[in-house]
Amino acid sequence: MICRRFTEWRAVFNEYDPPRIAVAESWVPHSRKFLYASADSLGQVFNFDLVASEWGAEDYKKIVDQNVEFERESGSSSTWVLSNHDIIRHATRLAFPRGLDQSAWYEANRFNPDVDVELGLRRALAGTLHILGLPGSTYIYQGEELGLPEVLDIPDEDMQDPTWERYGHKSKSRDGCRVPIPWTRSGSSFGFGPNGSHLPQPQWFGDYSVEAQEGVPGSALERYREAIALRNTLLGDNSFRWIHTDDSVLHYERNNGWQVITNFGDTPVDMPVGEVLICSAEHDGTMLPGNATAWLRA
Repeated sequence: MICRRFTEWRAVFNEYDPPRIAVAESWVPHSRKFLYASADSLGQVFNFDLVASEWGAEDYKKIVDQNVEFERESGSSSTWVLSNHDIIRHATRLAFPRGLDQSAWYEANRFNPDVDVELGLRRALAGTLHILGLPGSTYIYQGEELGLPEVLDIPDEDMQDPTWERYGHKSKSRDGCRVPIPWTRSGSSFGFGPNGSHLPQPQWFGDYSVEAQEGVPGSALERYREAIALRNTLLGDNSFRWIHTDDSVLHYERNNGWQVITNFGDTPVDMPVGEVLICSAEHDGTMLPGNATAWLRA
C-alpha cells in the first residue's frame, strides 16, 4: 500500500506542467521500491544496488537486468548511483579487493591505506560511463566528477560524523566523503569558501581541483563534461538490449545504434566495429583497455 502522504505529494507534483517528481532515499528490499517509485507516488527511488556491489561484469549485469525490469513493472524511471554522502567514494572503493569488510579495513588501515588510486580512478570512470548509458537517471555525487578519492586519514579529533562518536570510534566515519571539494589549486579551503573548511582537506586536493583539471584533455572533469554533453544528444527512447556479455565484458545497445561496452577485466579486448564517441581511458581504436568503457555508434 502506498503511503497516503506520498499520494498527497503526487497531487501537488501533478499541478505543475510538466509534472514534477521526487526521489526517495530509502534502503529497502527490491520488492518495496515500487511503493516509492510508482507513477502514483514519488516517481523515483535511489537505486543503491551498485553502491553495495563489487566491480565485476556478473554483479553489474544482474543489477542492470533487475532494475531495467523494475522500470518496466513500476512505470518509473530507473536510477543509477555509485557514490553518496554515506559511503566510501567509489574512486577508492572500486580499488578494494573483492569480499573486503570495509568497516574492519577502515579501522585497521585508514592511516596507511595502500590503495591503488590509479586503478580506482580507472574503474570509477569506466563505471560512470557504463551507467550514464543506461536507461533512466544517473545521480552524480559532488566531487566524483573530479575523480576524488576518499579522504581516509582525518584525525580522530577532527571527525564530525555523529556515528563516529556514537560507536566509540569503531565504525567507519562518513566524513571522508564529505570533505569540501577543491575548486582551486591552493587557498585556505582550495576555493570552497573563506577561512578554511569545516573538515580538513589534504594537500593533494589541489591536484584534483577544478582549476587543475579544467581544459585538460583526459582529466576526470573533462571526461564527465564530454560524456554528459554526448548523452544529451544520444538519448532517445528507453530501448535496451544486451549484445554480448561474459565474465569480463558487458556490451549493450540503446537507441539509434548507440552502444556501450565495458571491460571489467585487466586484459584489453577487441573494440566493436563502429565510431568511438568517447572512452574512459586512452585507446588505439582497435582494443578496449582493461577497466574501461567506450561508447560507440554502429
